[in-house]
Amino acid sequence: MVTIRSVTGADFNLISPLLYDWWGGRQMSDMLPRLFFIHFQETSFIAEENGEIVGFLIGFFSQSHRQEAYIHFVGVNPLVRKKNIGRTLYHCFFEKGKEKGITTVRAITSPVNKSSIAFHKKMGFDMARGDKVVDGVFAFSHYDGLKQDRVLFSKKI
Repeated sequence: MVTIRSVTGADFNLISPLLYDWWGGRQMSDMLPRLFFIHFQETSFIAEENGEIVGFLIGFFSQSHRQEAYIHFVGVNPLVRKKNIGRTLYHCFFEKGKEKGITTVRAITSPVNKSSIAFHKKMGFDMARGDKVVDGVFAFSHYDGLKQDRVLFSKKI
């Protein structure tokens, strides 16, 4: 049975080593610094099964746009994907957002991450029309820096 709990600062040391394997050898650790595990504990979650981390979601509520929230980083162990762990984590985030008056959740992904794009569409996110098409997907050029195109999503909750 999968249980969900809030992240703690100590979870950084548990999650960080998983990133390389869970992303198929892609270097992702720069995207998830320790500060997220310290400053966004109320809005970030860990999924555990039999005491083992099988997924996580790092998100936060916007301080500039008070009714918006942002899901920054989500990971699910490839061995347990398709078991609704990602969906469960997202719903925990949505519920926490609704409690705080959040009406819109935003997320981004890389245009090459087809599984993430499909997941967000399945979760009811709308994809913004970017300024270019990459591999058949609308993306925003240089969104996260030079040659760092991103697909932008939003969902009303």
